[in-house]
Amino acid sequence: MTLPRTDRARLLFLFAAAVAVTVFTATVPLLRDWFDLRVYHGAVDHWIHHGGRLYDYRVPGTPYGFTYPPFAAVAMLPMALLGLHAAIAVALLLNLAALAWVLRILTGPAWRRYGWFGCALGACVLALFEPLRDTISFGQVNLILLALVLTDAWLLATGRERWAGVGTGIAAAIKLTPALFIGLLLLAGRRREAAVATAVAAGATGFAACVAPDASRFYWTVAMWDTTRVGRPDYVSNQSLQGILARLGEPDRAAWAAAVLLVLCVWANRARRAVAAGEWVTAFALTGLTACLVSPVTWVHHLVWLLPSFAVLVRAGRPRVAGALYAVLCTSVVWLWFDDASGIDGFLGSNAYTWITLGLLLWLPIRQPCSDGATLPRSTRATAPAPSAAAPAIAPVSGHPAPPSAAGSADAGSADAGSAAVVDATGPDRGLTRSASSDPTGSARPAAPKPQSSSSRASSYTVKPPPA
Repeated sequence: MTLPRTDRARLLFLFAAAVAVTVFTATVPLLRDWFDLRVYHGAVDHWIHHGGRLYDYRVPGTPYGFTYPPFAAVAMLPMALLGLHAAIAVALLLNLAALAWVLRILTGPAWRRYGWFGCALGACVLALFEPLRDTISFGQVNLILLALVLTDAWLLATGRERWAGVGTGIAAAIKLTPALFIGLLLLAGRRREAAVATAVAAGATGFAACVAPDASRFYWTVAMWDTTRVGRPDYVSNQSLQGILARLGEPDRAAWAAAVLLVLCVWANRARRAVAAGEWVTAFALTGLTACLVSPVTWVHHLVWLLPSFAVLVRAGRPRVAGALYAVLCTSVVWLWFDDASGIDGFLGSNAYTWITLGLLLWLPIRQPCSDGATLPRSTRATAPAPSAAAPAIAPVSGHPAPPSAAGSADAGSADAGSAAVVDATGPDRGLTRSASSDPTGSARPAAPKPQSSSSRASSYTVKPPPA
């Protein structure tokens, strides 16, 4: 498709795209009414203002309450000073800021080449991505965690190792899943950064234990092990390995453990290769994919961790593959099997997002390791010689020829020196107007009282508290 070239035509095209996106989001993926944010705000308010226990709170009319580690509640304490609507506004701004930072890391300075039209069109495309839609409309924290972890990837790729590990440590203290990125640092031989991440996570957890000793004791001894607090593992929104097994009616933990072990072995092998090639963002993308697969529960909105993988695909010259997979993750297709996931069609369709995640883990492109055997990318400021007058100002990265695109071939190395390693891993020459993040707990079907785990059909508004 040829995009319009004049400003007038572009404005008309964007208007039509915005209308189409609005119609789609108003009819296919129903809004989540900030359900998870209501959980956070209600739990903190119950804990601080009413003297209740943090993990005893339940959203009125539902069995759902706070499930994160105590440090997450401590980090959310400012909510106690805000009303619900103000908290929603702040959460929306934080999510948008986190998304902007994630896209900045994944695209580097290349986004400037697309101007206002490309950025506006990219925003329309992002608005379709189901994990991103649900993350925002639930009021979830996924984007903030992704931004924290990718900050470490950016620091490592650009030679700013001094603070690397801090973001991962904070993310792991807020939610357990990002702890797998500490394992990536160990695999990469970055012991100092792994130690920093571990120390930050332990320090934050210890701080929470001092602030809320009773809540900490309850969480680490009771709540953490109570899987019923999170939701039903066979619910169609659970797009993890355990979700597949649960929908098959397979209760054997040994089968799940074996599948997890196999996936971890694949991840360790491919992540080592990515680090050896100097592709930190690819290594972090593989780790995000693995975390989604091995976690006992991966709701659709958790799949914002797939965003770096789309950036890697685009950079590797496979935009059509990235676009096709991205399009599937915009469709809410898994909800067609909301009521019945039996049969071959149910097995394939209800787990569609898990198959995409698994496929990306197995086949995400990785370049060959650097010829000098270096496993540790350094900042190009410190190691790259200054270009000679005769040398071209922009050159493709060695070992990875630029894709044969009229616009891309000349721009494959357009990143500035400080972010060259990140851009190399993610595709500055093509940008990220096709990538996005959101979790599809919304669908053409009505939403459940707690869309991730309810057995009943849902409504557009997930919670209707009783009148005061």
